[in-house]
Amino acid sequence: MIAGEQATAGPGTAQRWGESVVASVKDIRKTYRMGALSVEVLHGISLEFFKGDYISIMGPSGCGKSTFMNILGCLDQPTSGKYYLGGEDTSQMEDDELSTIRGARLGFIFQSYNLIQQLNVLENIEMPLFYQGYPEQESHQIAMALAERVGLGERVDHKLFELSGGQQQRVAIARALAVDPLIILADEPTGNLDSKSGAEILDLFDELHQQGKTLIMVTHSEELEERSHRWIRLRDGLVESDERR
Repeated sequence: MIAGEQATAGPGTAQRWGESVVASVKDIRKTYRMGALSVEVLHGISLEFFKGDYISIMGPSGCGKSTFMNILGCLDQPTSGKYYLGGEDTSQMEDDELSTIRGARLGFIFQSYNLIQQLNVLENIEMPLFYQGYPEQESHQIAMALAERVGLGERVDHKLFELSGGQQQRVAIARALAVDPLIILADEPTGNLDSKSGAEILDLFDELHQQGKTLIMVTHSEELEERSHRWIRLRDGLVESDERR
């Protein structure tokens, strides 16, 4: 615990920094089993994430960052421990329940964009809304507004091959915002971009933070680290440090 922190009573409480807890992990452990061999990657991580947090998760290769992010993203389950997302314990959920909560409460931004090449800009942004059962007209209105928000309002009909890497990452950001998620998760979001495009994406993240969005990012980018307001460093499957400005 950081010096001066006040402990919280449980998921959903608001005891620290004047903000509500949007997610928390309690003694999360993850073990991979390959035949007779067992490898524990996470050794008991306990953290709370607050509304409006702007977090960089850092650490050397093999420290457990990707495994931890997969659990936060409801893409994988912990071997033991609890993960509360929006006050709900996801740790024992079945795959269909995880898929539902993932689609409704999380937005994802990947280094490689993970967009659908056959679809245009607007259709890519609309995809999460389609899966959440939004009416077509409402989906279209939300996606148009988000395209404008990320500076692509005049390119909604363009296919991805007509866009630069930075523009494709803007599409991914708009898609991540489509369902107004509790948390936006990003994995090296500027890793494939040139310095100018990367800086533009970081400016967008600053805007999202100022608007109260909760961002959790795995990064090796020094600039992204500098812009963040909280830094969680993992080492050997444990939290080595947790600091904020």
